[in-house]
Amino acid sequence: MSESGRRGPNNSGSRDSGGAGNRGSQGNRGAGGQSRRNAQGRERNRGPQKGFSNNAPSQRTRRADPARLVAFEVLRAVAAEDAYANLVLPARIREHRLDRRDAGFATELSYGALRGQGTYDAILARCVDRPLAQLDPAVLDALRIGSHQLLSMRVPAHAALDQTVGLARAVIGAGPSALINAVLRKVTAHSMDEWLGILLEQETDETRIAALRHAHPEWIVRALRQSLVNHGRPKTDIDALLEADNAAPVVNLVALPGLGDLEEAFENGATAGELVEGSALSAGGDLGRFESVRRGTTRVQDVGSQLVARALAGVELGESPAHGERWLDLCAGPGGKAALLAALAHRDGATLLANEPAPHRAKLVQQALSAVPDESWTVRTGDGRDVGTEQPEAFDRVLVDVPCSGLGALRRRPESRWRRSPKDIGDLGPLQRELLKSAIDSVKPGGVVAYVTCSPHPAETTAVVSDVLSKREDLELIDAGKALDDVSLTGNLGAGHELTAQLWPHVHQTDAMFLAIIRKKA
Repeated sequence: MSESGRRGPNNSGSRDSGGAGNRGSQGNRGAGGQSRRNAQGRERNRGPQKGFSNNAPSQRTRRADPARLVAFEVLRAVAAEDAYANLVLPARIREHRLDRRDAGFATELSYGALRGQGTYDAILARCVDRPLAQLDPAVLDALRIGSHQLLSMRVPAHAALDQTVGLARAVIGAGPSALINAVLRKVTAHSMDEWLGILLEQETDETRIAALRHAHPEWIVRALRQSLVNHGRPKTDIDALLEADNAAPVVNLVALPGLGDLEEAFENGATAGELVEGSALSAGGDLGRFESVRRGTTRVQDVGSQLVARALAGVELGESPAHGERWLDLCAGPGGKAALLAALAHRDGATLLANEPAPHRAKLVQQALSAVPDESWTVRTGDGRDVGTEQPEAFDRVLVDVPCSGLGALRRRPESRWRRSPKDIGDLGPLQRELLKSAIDSVKPGGVVAYVTCSPHPAETTAVVSDVLSKREDLELIDAGKALDDVSLTGNLGAGHELTAQLWPHVHQTDAMFLAIIRKKA
């Protein structure tokens, strides 16, 4: 992983500088020339010392440090329950009552260990005397947590080792903790850069090198390189893109137009967003303490999502409706873009129908829309593929933010890079095409459809649009890059390519949102 992707917050370095593992050196050979033999005559801790705890594993702490325990529980939930880290982590932080400093440490440790899993596993494979698949999964998660502290955080080695072994003793057992202690000592033999040099010493394949350096599966490296070229960017951007995936994303806020404001956020250290009006970059902390966030008039939303929603609302129609416009969000759950669209619709005298097939997600959409006057929106629970048949040519503007691989949001969902496979993209293709066809059937002549994915993969973006458009003569692409520029503060995002548009983490500091705007000819 790159240096910028590996380093945690500055405060994570001092957290354990005087921890339980930072004990004296009595009994160490090399500390005044004394022997390290114990009462039974056995010598331990052979080799050069790196500031580890000088106590045997049985003498180290037996408690689980709360912040590390949270990280361990997050990794266990992700591996054993197929959970999402961004949903599990806040609940665990509240459950263990971590203060802001420890919450930040737990967040960096959880996300960092998950992001770097592939690279850490390659290192651990050099330090374990059996295939990693034969290790107990809980032991492997503890080793990943320890490796991230030792190689990529500013945590003293003695504290990282002592506290990780203590965590293992508390929640896994004494036997596994001895194994973890032995393996992590081998990990400390080299820095991250040294380990990468060892792993890549004989490697010549560019994809394999990038995958190990930046902790991405090889298939994703290939897919993202292809995506860059497909959307008009040089393939040499790949290292910058992978590095951006590993950087902790800044939390973006949006004030619902006409309903919310950002004063409370600014008073608490947020700064104004540079790409779109009504946005801010959060200073961190518990945003739930903001009254505006609790009311729902200020929301957490990536600026890429804000831009595509505003672009749909701002593009000119081929024909002006005789009465107020009708808008549709075909795949609305969990409701972030729907809330912004509903607020824009309320401001512009339009109404929004938000459709979501899953009942529990439809409830989340209702909650998200509750901050907007209810005369401006309704929620439909049903299959989006049926809307075009049930309500043909009924809407002026349609957003179809299709289910996708999420390759554009790897920085926010650190576990997804290891969870996804190329098969997922192939499996999603038919659904994406059917939803886009339904959206087109539901839009009026002169109306527009915004096809959106949080993935830059050509199979999910340009291929889907081209396939659907090739089967009809009443459709035309309009310039999505210009539509984004028209609603951005810069006026020149440089996201457009051949009438579609692609945002990038390493260029725009957004998720990699794709946008195509299709107009049905009047």
